Amino acid sequence: MLVRIDPDSPAPLHAQISAAVRRGIAVGEIAPGERLPGARDLAAALGVNLHTVLRGYQELRAEGLVELRRGRGAQVRPDAAPAVAALRQAVHALVDEARRLGLSTAEVTEMVREAMA
Repeated sequence: MLVRIDPDSPAPLHAQISAAVRRGIAVGEIAPGERLPGARDLAAALGVNLHTVLRGYQELRAEGLVELRRGRGAQVRPDAAPAVAALRQAVHALVDEARRLGLSTAEVTEMVREAMA
């Protein structure tokens, strides 16, 4: 799993870490049941405080994507995949509706960018 952070980004570092894991799950780079890097190891690799990584992992736990167990680390929940499947369905529905309305890829992409800003 590759986690990158941008110190110049306005997003907090812990949020960047949780977003990277979320994305990895969404695109299938991180499988349900897979163990995430240890918080200490990831903090050292990224050059951030241990508590920054733990806060990112805690966000993911609160969302129901990972389980945190003392001494065993963080692991992607086996049921994390249905959330990703639901997102994929929503994307397909968006594409179908955009086609029905005759919107171009550029127009839909711009709408998504605006919504994510």
